[in-house]
Amino acid sequence: MAKTFEEIAKDHPCFALGQKSNKGRIHLPVSTGCNIGCRFCKRDFNETEQRPGVASGIISPDEAVQAVRRALALSPDLTVVGVAGPGDTLATGFALETFRKIRDEFPKMIKCMSTNGLLLPQKADEIIDAGIDTLTVTVNAVDPEIQAKINEFIVYSGKKIEGIEAARILIENQLSGIKKVAAAGVTVKVNTVFIPEVNKEHIPIVAKTVAAQGAAVYNIIPLIPQHQFANFSAPSCADLSWARSECEKYIKVFRHCQRCRADAVGVPGGQDFSKEVYIKPVRLDGTFSHG
Repeated sequence: MAKTFEEIAKDHPCFALGQKSNKGRIHLPVSTGCNIGCRFCKRDFNETEQRPGVASGIISPDEAVQAVRRALALSPDLTVVGVAGPGDTLATGFALETFRKIRDEFPKMIKCMSTNGLLLPQKADEIIDAGIDTLTVTVNAVDPEIQAKINEFIVYSGKKIEGIEAARILIENQLSGIKKVAAAGVTVKVNTVFIPEVNKEHIPIVAKTVAAQGAAVYNIIPLIPQHQFANFSAPSCADLSWARSECEKYIKVFRHCQRCRADAVGVPGGQDFSKEVYIKPVRLDGTFSHG
């Protein structure tokens, strides 16, 4: 049975509302490839950038279990095992395979998955069966006109779909998927990338909409100007304060996001153990993250 929000909030740094948590997590970079194209996404493999969509390489589900063993030896206070990329967790089967292995060997660890939500309705039963405690879904708009400005395309049912049609499918799947997993007791967090020129006034509507579907926590992530949005503006501190205050009318708002890498290990904002844990990463291209 999935842990309750109250149980999770004590031990999960991304659900600790108010005071910053001192709990640690390990992100397992097992997910290759992605099935949507976001205009703000610049995926890469390196060991220097501190942002989503970046890892030093890809590991297999079996290597992921070994990584958790090493991480716990280095930092016994780790409480969360997460997969936040570098590709989308549901675009391949590697993340769910990893979580089933983690469930069997480390039953007390909180299991946390991040996804763009495109395949969430059809994968919901597998997510529940794998014992996922928390699911993060990146929902940047619930209006197809706005979503189409953010997301260039989706790859769905073997086809590349663009524009408004792609936006409608993505939004419908995100919302119905959130509703399904939340009803099963999985704690859902929604991430929204704040793009001032595109979705600023729309963000409170997103918060209200996902809360109505059962989401428990909302996280507003400031845009990192890059890729097709390289010339766009990052939100100001005043913008973020306004958006968070408006969204708190509908849902709990998380305020301490560190925009973690897909292979981060340790307490967010503290010492990172990823180089000691990921000894032999395998480099692959074409990945993406919604962490």
